Amino acid sequence: MKNLILSEIEESIEVKRKMEKFVERIEEGVNLIIETLKEGGKILICGNGGSAADAQHFAAEMVGKYKIENRKGIKAIALTTDTSALTAISNDTGFENVFSRQVSALGEEGDILIVISTSGKSENINRACKTASDMGLKIIYLTGAENPPVHEICDVVIRIPSHSTPRIQEAHGLILHIFAFLIEKNITEGGK
Repeated sequence: MKNLILSEIEESIEVKRKMEKFVERIEEGVNLIIETLKEGGKILICGNGGSAADAQHFAAEMVGKYKIENRKGIKAIALTTDTSALTAISNDTGFENVFSRQVSALGEEGDILIVISTSGKSENINRACKTASDMGLKIIYLTGAENPPVHEICDVVIRIPSHSTPRIQEAHGLILHIFAFLIEKNITEGGK
């Protein structure tokens, strides 16, 4: 059992080491978010399953806090939390529209949509991107090794070099924590 534990740890570390190649893309993403917030926009974020949990976690860190106490809240909405909206939209128009409908209702030009899909193939995520693009929202797409079919309409796509869902999710969690740290630092220190 110890060898299996060590193997999981090593695999996770190896994927994170490979992320060093994407430092500029991560920086591009966080700068896009900061620019959006400075211009009065808000963050919308969504994903399915574990990625839904990541969306909620990130939104909570924006509205609440990441590390810095007593700072103002940051406008962020996880589109994965309103069970009445999620079930009504899914029941009435299909699960593939569960996020695009919320983007069309809550999003405004100048906002940013962060989507999380380990495969890049989630239809409800990709439809949300199309809606956001049509409305003039910026889009950051966190995914795995494969390019999502909507990558051309996204402002920033960060592809984790792995096909393992757990490893991709761990890397997405790290990226979202980096985003939270740098956004919070920028807001409290004025970009220093």
